[in-house]
Amino acid sequence: MPFKRYVEIGRVALVNYGKEYGRLVVIVDVIDQNRALVDAPDMVRTQMNFKRLSLTDITVDINRVPRKKALIDAIEAADVKNKWENSSWGRKLIVLKRRASLNDFDRFKLMLAKIKRGGLIKQELAKLKKQSSA
Repeated sequence: MPFKRYVEIGRVALVNYGKEYGRLVVIVDVIDQNRALVDAPDMVRTQMNFKRLSLTDITVDINRVPRKKALIDAIEAADVKNKWENSSWGRKLIVLKRRASLNDFDRFKLMLAKIKRGGLIKQELAKLKKQSSA
C-alpha cells in the first residue's frame, strides 16, 4: 500500500507554516475534506487546513473530540514528545533550530571545527591508502 499515514483521530501532525509553525498537534476531529480540528496541550483547540499539516507516524489513542485533560493524559501515555525527539525528522528540526540560533562567532567556530575535521579525515585516508598500497 502506498500510504502509511492516514488522517485519523489521534494522529500527531506537525504544522508546516503559519502562526503555529513547528508545533506538534493532535487531530481530534475531521471537519471536512480540507480541514481538521486540532489540539495540543499548550494551545487553544482550532481548525486547521490539511495543507498546513504534515502527518507523522505517531498516533495517540483517544476518542473523538476529547476533553483537554484526557488529551494531555493520552499524549503523556503515548510518550509523544520522546518519540518525536528520537525520530530522525524531529532530530533534524532540532538541529535546524539550533543552527538558526547561532551567532557570528559560533558560526566561525563551527567553520574552524569543520576544517579541522576535514584535515584529520584526509590524513587518516592518506594513511590507509599508503598501507593498502604497501
